[in-house]
Amino acid sequence: MSDRSVNAHILKSLQLSALNSGVFDGRQWLSTSAGDVLTSENPANAQRLAEVQCCDAQAYQAVLENARQAAQQWRQIPAPVRGELVRKIGLRLRDNKELLGRLVSMEMGKIYQEGLGEVQEMIDMADFAVGQSRMLYGKTLHSERPQHRMYEQWQPLGVVAVITAFNFPVAVWAWNAFNALITGNSVIWRPSAKAPLCAIAVQKICAEVMQEQDTPAVLSLFVESGSELVEQMIEDRDVALVSFTGSSAVGRQVGGRVAARMGRSLLELSGNNALIVDETADLDLAVPAIVFGSVGTAGQRCTTTRRLFLHNAIYDELVVRLIKAYQQVRIGDPLDDSVLMGPLIDEPARQNYLVAVAEAEEAGSELLFSGPVPTQSGFYVSPTIMASQNHWAIVQQETFGPLLHVMRYHALEHAIAMQNAVPQGLSSALFTNHIRHAELFLSAQGSDCGIANINIGTSGAEIGGAFGGEKDTGGGREAGSDAWQSYMRRQTSTINWGDELPLAQGINFDLGK
Repeated sequence: MSDRSVNAHILKSLQLSALNSGVFDGRQWLSTSAGDVLTSENPANAQRLAEVQCCDAQAYQAVLENARQAAQQWRQIPAPVRGELVRKIGLRLRDNKELLGRLVSMEMGKIYQEGLGEVQEMIDMADFAVGQSRMLYGKTLHSERPQHRMYEQWQPLGVVAVITAFNFPVAVWAWNAFNALITGNSVIWRPSAKAPLCAIAVQKICAEVMQEQDTPAVLSLFVESGSELVEQMIEDRDVALVSFTGSSAVGRQVGGRVAARMGRSLLELSGNNALIVDETADLDLAVPAIVFGSVGTAGQRCTTTRRLFLHNAIYDELVVRLIKAYQQVRIGDPLDDSVLMGPLIDEPARQNYLVAVAEAEEAGSELLFSGPVPTQSGFYVSPTIMASQNHWAIVQQETFGPLLHVMRYHALEHAIAMQNAVPQGLSSALFTNHIRHAELFLSAQGSDCGIANINIGTSGAEIGGAFGGEKDTGGGREAGSDAWQSYMRRQTSTINWGDELPLAQGINFDLGK
């Protein structure tokens, strides 16, 4: 069967056609006349996959109004019942895991194993959220006034907007949407224009389950080729929370505009992640972690390993082993099981990567490795290792591709200081067999990132923990732990069950008799 036939089979099995509606208003797929037509391409061969009819202003208003009404209805439904919707969506995702995994690989370009892993993240997140729907705990507090009871509870926000990036076209939506659903909110999804088919396929699955369960219009979606409608959504006071995944530059604008209207934002932004290997580390563990962290998803993860700090004692040996490992990385069609690195998302991304490599060379980086690039059509690059300096401008910024900067250090405190000396603060890792080094790295004097790992790479976080970073990474937290609280408002309640009215702080306000 030819590649085109395989692609057509996958699309048809996921209810995708040659031309797809890019608007689901929570109840039905809308046909739009004023919106652009967007073409989705396979980055592995630059071939057209399908087209999407984008949202227009009128359709967006239908999406927003239905989401607003649905939020009012959904909040009245008990949380465990809301969890039942998520449970059944998770089951349907399981049924379609292989198809969705292939679609992610086809449209985004990550290898099939990573595509499957991304769909599994949605499934895992559904399982987590279903359990959390019975554990939206508040606190009982002790009042200073007699015959009074104080407690905290959590209430839904309303409409939650989820703006996702191309590199994780479905998983990050699930981190947000499933938590938002169990906490009583409706969700509007605005996916990346670079991977719209993945979002539409998932939304079609959700739409079927919503119809079967006869739920309000709590899940909706709109695709656009530009930014006019998403900017309108960011400014809309009917949208209580805006979750944005993308660059720090754009995230700073989103956060500022949402804050200006006193709304809430949840920002997952750039990462410039470092991995430190000390003189006691098990290099057999460190090498595969470095390779996967730096070339996985062709370096297009926000948790990609971009900087590598090696102790002087193991620098030379590890560089040799790393180059040997890089030489084994096969680049090509992400649906080929023997391939470990697929293409970048598109030609602009490829050009940006090549410019970054050139800028590193101009700054003085020593090229340690750069292998051959596949000659077939597609947006391929070679993973590159360069010996650089941490303070250089090109090293201080996030390059969204498989460019790894390697640097020496002499003391762990020096390596930690260099790791922290960048604007971003998402993920970090230390490979060591020294308990004091591990504890220093995890202490207040250690990593300043939202994620800090020992003997694990920077990439591949589990959904059980809250995901997010500090500084220019935005401070948001998604997925596990208590991240569900981001989608709710805290309410403190005090009940006077006595027959007197004592005031707090012992204030005497006697009106007389």
